[in-house]
Amino acid sequence: MTPRIISAILRSPATFLFARVLLVVPFLGSGISKLVDFPGAVAEMAHFGLSPPAFYAVATIITQLVGSALILLNRAAWLGAGACAIFTALTIPIAHHFWTMQGEIAQLEFFFAVEHMAVIGGMILVAILGERTRSA
Repeated sequence: MTPRIISAILRSPATFLFARVLLVVPFLGSGISKLVDFPGAVAEMAHFGLSPPAFYAVATIITQLVGSALILLNRAAWLGAGACAIFTALTIPIAHHFWTMQGEIAQLEFFFAVEHMAVIGGMILVAILGERTRSA
C-alpha cells in the first residue's frame, strides 16, 4: 500500500507537470540551441551524413520544440511524445551506432543508446498518463 503522502504527491498535477518538464529539458535545450545556432545545426546534420542538412536541421528543431510544447501543455501529448520518441529512436542508428565501434567509444555509445531507450519509455509513459488525465 502506498503511503498517503506519497500517493498525494504522485496524484498532484504539479508533480505531473514537473515530470513533463524534466522529460523535455533535453529536447528543449537542443532545439533552442539549434535554433540559435542554425549554421551549427546544419553542420551537425552534415556530420552525421544527413542530406540535405538544412532540411534535417529544420525538421529536428520543429520536432524537438513542438513535441516538447505538446508534452508540456498536455495537449496531444501522445503526438509530442510519439514524435520525440521516434526522433530519439532514430538517433541511435544515426549517431550512436555502437555495434560498428570498438573499445571505450563503443561502450560509451552503447550507454547513450540505452539511455535513449529509457527516454523512449518515458515518452510512452507521458503519453499514457496524458491520455488518462484528459479522460478523467
